[in-house]
Amino acid sequence: MTIQVVLADDEILARQKLRLLLREQADCEVVGECATAAETVALVHATHPDVVFLDIRMPDMDGFDVVDALSAEPEFTMPRIVFTTAYDQYAVRAFDVHAVDYLLKPFAAKRLRTTLQRIRERANGAPAESARRNGERYTSRIVFKSRGRILFLPVSEIRWIAAEENYVRISTESETHLLRETMAHLEERFDPQLFLRVHRSAIVNLQHVKEVRTESDGETAVILINGQKVPMSRSYRSRIQGLLRH
Repeated sequence: MTIQVVLADDEILARQKLRLLLREQADCEVVGECATAAETVALVHATHPDVVFLDIRMPDMDGFDVVDALSAEPEFTMPRIVFTTAYDQYAVRAFDVHAVDYLLKPFAAKRLRTTLQRIRERANGAPAESARRNGERYTSRIVFKSRGRILFLPVSEIRWIAAEENYVRISTESETHLLRETMAHLEERFDPQLFLRVHRSAIVNLQHVKEVRTESDGETAVILINGQKVPMSRSYRSRIQGLLRH
């Protein structure tokens, strides 16, 4: 299979570098280049590429405007989007629009190969970054800043989430991360077959649940595989019981 690519960047040298790197990939073909957002929309319509390497800051509109313009047409098949930019502050927004990847300039050939491998896996039917069920889209990776880093965290690594005032604390096997986010928004983004709200202030990943236990004081708790105990309120207990009946 040949991966047909459009390069959209107002910097000629940036397009040239990317074109040269792509020439090293036998299954990649650059079918067009453009320097403005308007040109990009027109070229994508004309060539129907598999992938668009899309700069974010462009002269007329930005890369997100391009995505909005293309996705506004229900009959049009969206290409996969890889954002290329020198700015890290757009990473979270990029994955909110389901970009395949986010390449920070300057990037090396090895980093590009990782992106292309991800694209190949999707083309071959491997699990995508987000899954569809009943017409809805659920996130399987979240992007956020933590302790000066931009983290790309697969949601499968999340064990449970706790609300802390205007923030949520995400717990993985080895770390916790504090995000300015709401429980309601995360509940909308995550697949309900995997993530279950068990308390007004807690969501658990069912893949890491060992058991549901009634404590000596009559309260119910969810016990995770690693021994952590997450309180479950009575109003959410029926959700677990519903799952056990299936």
